[in-house]
Amino acid sequence: MAVLYIIATPIGNLNDLTPRAREILSSLEVLACEDTRHTGNMLHLLQIPRPATLLANHEHNEHAMAGKIVALLAEGKRVGICSDAGYPLISDPGYPAVVAALQAGHEIVVIPGASAVPMALISSGLPPSSYTFKGFAPRRPGQRRRFLEMELSSPHTLIFYESPYRLGKLLAEALEVYGNRQAAVCLELSKQFERVRRGSLSELSAEFATAKVKGEAVIVIAGDKDKHTLADAEADTET
Repeated sequence: MAVLYIIATPIGNLNDLTPRAREILSSLEVLACEDTRHTGNMLHLLQIPRPATLLANHEHNEHAMAGKIVALLAEGKRVGICSDAGYPLISDPGYPAVVAALQAGHEIVVIPGASAVPMALISSGLPPSSYTFKGFAPRRPGQRRRFLEMELSSPHTLIFYESPYRLGKLLAEALEVYGNRQAAVCLELSKQFERVRRGSLSELSAEFATAKVKGEAVIVIAGDKDKHTLADAEADTET
């Protein structure tokens, strides 16, 4: 049995790489990553020895790569998976390889680190006690609307990822679906120009309708207030 390491990498600030992640990265023979050039540059900047093999493992080939990764583990290789930023598998490639490795009897070890989800949730000022992470919304308008409507009655704080090119559209549609709830848009998290904009969905939708944004955004939206109050009341009754 071998170990497949799932390694979280910085989401912006390279100083956020943990000592443990540095140690594991330095020990690997094979590192599967979204973009070999991006990861190679990160390793260079952090002065971490480059593994003998860097494999491209992205959304277009990750199912095919899963078998290759398992074969390398069977050979006794020290193998890890990382994404361009944050945790693999969380709206990023890696899940097929994890499933295949587990089915083959190998161990999965997660090396923790930075993640945009808790950073955005805490920065938003919205209730953090329960939340639903939805990842990226579909690109097509009809599918995106149905995707948003699935959480219409949820009492939980909602968290979405979105590209800078579709941020305005997502906020506008969220306003139509959820009404004028409180929300936050988190940009450039952990970077020099980190920015968190808080306000109502109508305010944020207007602000970002035409604004030029760099990098992926994290959108945090308050849950259904009435359902949240009901859930709190039921919890108090149970205790």
